[in-house]
Amino acid sequence: MKYDYLIVGAGLYGAVFACEAKKTGKRVLVIDRRKHIAGNVYTEEMEGINVHKYGAHIFHTNNKEVWQYVNQFAEFNRFTNSPVANYRGELYSLPFNMYTFNKMWGVVTPEEAAEKIEEQRRAAGISEPKNLEEQAISLVGTDIYEKLIKGYTEKQWGRPCRELPAFIIKRLPVRLTFDNNYFNALYQGIPQGGYTKMVSNMLEGIEVRLGMDYLEEKEELDKLADRVVYTGAIDAYFGYKLGVLEYRSVRFETEILDKPNFQGNAAVNYTDAETPWTRIIEHKWFEFGTQPKTVISREYSSEWKAGDEPYYPVNDAKNMKLYEEYKRLSASEEKVIFGGRLGEYRYYDMDAVIASALERCKYELGK
Repeated sequence: MKYDYLIVGAGLYGAVFACEAKKTGKRVLVIDRRKHIAGNVYTEEMEGINVHKYGAHIFHTNNKEVWQYVNQFAEFNRFTNSPVANYRGELYSLPFNMYTFNKMWGVVTPEEAAEKIEEQRRAAGISEPKNLEEQAISLVGTDIYEKLIKGYTEKQWGRPCRELPAFIIKRLPVRLTFDNNYFNALYQGIPQGGYTKMVSNMLEGIEVRLGMDYLEEKEELDKLADRVVYTGAIDAYFGYKLGVLEYRSVRFETEILDKPNFQGNAAVNYTDAETPWTRIIEHKWFEFGTQPKTVISREYSSEWKAGDEPYYPVNDAKNMKLYEEYKRLSASEEKVIFGGRLGEYRYYDMDAVIASALERCKYELGK
């Protein structure tokens, strides 16, 4: 065996594991089927702007250990995520806060806002929310649900809100203050120079081979290492023999505009049902750009099909039951560690991916 670990996937989970394994003197090979490192956090420079090629990624965490860990590899700026909702030309603050409530209802005090939400919740007759629609109305009332949640969510998931589980929206920030910070996180920012640079620093001194499809060359690649860290889709690893896990996918239309400012904010969500895209990202504002041009990306949500990039696991009862069957099957693969968003079929925030990888390293490497 030439290597101690073959790591399949050069995204955050794979890069963290590779970095920690190298520190303990292990021989590591990282491969990725894409032509670049960094997985879905990959950033590519266009017109001097670090463009988030696979959608907006804003690092946020309450985990001090993870925050200190990533700061070894990048200096983070002070970016705060404050999206704007566009409903047929009406602009509202996200997260839902006193600016939102004032624009929606003309209320001025937190007490008035709370009364309005409670009045609409009672009128809807919801006591125990059974689905996303009922959960949303119980949190913010009918008006905000209809204008700012329903259309956006149904575009994003391709399903009626009444058919989506309530837990999807339980962590929705609702504030009776004028706090415009979307995340309830102690630490937040964007790595200066982009995520690709950060992941490159994690992989410094480690052999990386790109454009290699592990599943197509599995037999030969497995011979190279004692252990495999697999961060691809768990059902694909087993040839989908128990069935196909469902995902939502995202398509991007990116364009360079010959103007310094398109929308004045990093993210604007289009919450009506008629607009085909879910949001527009203006990448320069993640790093307070002063470039003479700007780059925008329109995001379109779609059902995943073979050949698409899987983004969001559809963690409903049917899919979770199937995943548990694959998880039991994976236990028989003694040489393989399944990790990350696709390997564990979980919607992971970046800090949770890193925490999971570090936890696995402690167990695996005795760190």
